[in-house]
Amino acid sequence: MISNSLTSFNRNITASVKGGLFCFLALAIFSCGKSGNSVLPVKDTAAVVTTKPVVFPKATYNPAALDTTRLFDPIPVTNNLARKDLLEISGIAASRVNPGVLYIHDDSGNPNQVYLTDASGADKGTLTLTSVGNRDWEDIAVGPGPVAGKSYVYVADIGDNDSKYSSIFIYRFPEPDLTGKSLPFVTDIASIDIIELKYPDGAHNAETLMVDPLTRDIFIASKQSNLSFVYTAAYPQSTTSVTVMKPVVQLYFNKATSGDISPDGSEILLRSNELIWYWKLPAETNISAGLLLQPQVAPYANNEPQGEGICFAADGSGYFTDTEIKDHPGHLATISFYKRR
Repeated sequence: MISNSLTSFNRNITASVKGGLFCFLALAIFSCGKSGNSVLPVKDTAAVVTTKPVVFPKATYNPAALDTTRLFDPIPVTNNLARKDLLEISGIAASRVNPGVLYIHDDSGNPNQVYLTDASGADKGTLTLTSVGNRDWEDIAVGPGPVAGKSYVYVADIGDNDSKYSSIFIYRFPEPDLTGKSLPFVTDIASIDIIELKYPDGAHNAETLMVDPLTRDIFIASKQSNLSFVYTAAYPQSTTSVTVMKPVVQLYFNKATSGDISPDGSEILLRSNELIWYWKLPAETNISAGLLLQPQVAPYANNEPQGEGICFAADGSGYFTDTEIKDHPGHLATISFYKRR
């Protein structure tokens, strides 16, 4: 009697184990059959985080078949910089407060300073940003900011050749007024807004900063071979927490080094060391939508050994470019101006 009971008990246990194993395998097969699902290890109690892919609208025009704009003189007026110590210039921006003044700067490994010049290349001063460093400043822009009626300088600490930094930084401060000041004007800038940004899809190298004068939104364009991903941080940008940027457009543009938006918000420039693209936006078209439209090629005289910066003149009379010369012995740092016809 006892033997029969044990045999029955063993049979029941075996059936239960087989049944449980069958259910487990069926569940695993069913789960694996669904896209994106998997069976978690028994000891894994961590929450499953689902990351949505970052989708960029793509430009549909042929970048090799663009027309050339005739709005600007193809032969620039070029002048050498008076200062001979600026070898790695990376950006240029036109003052809205001080007529004719241009802001330039060097990139990584150089002082945390913004230099003042003009179309002639004169030395008009130095601004030292005492509360921030120069990890890799790659571009500069001028535009509106948090206080209505004030104009601000934006410095882009966005260079990342190895795509290793978890955050990039924009440094913002009000433009100094040079009225009545003796030149060259030298001062320290201590009060600086620090805007920390992240890409939604991992680290990127970038050298292009643009500020929309109408919305105060910030735009960053990555620097890659034959591609540039444009991101935006909408106004108001936080100065106390990290802002994750949003995708704007994927452009088939090779190694972007700088860009700018015109003071009235109707034109865009994007440059590399080889060429310049120019957009004239239709009325009521915002920057994000405008970048999806087909641009034109703007004049570039190929007169810079390592063309880095570009900006519109504050009065809309044309645009400026500048160049790095560190790795190009025998060349001088220059500023070129392409006049609007």
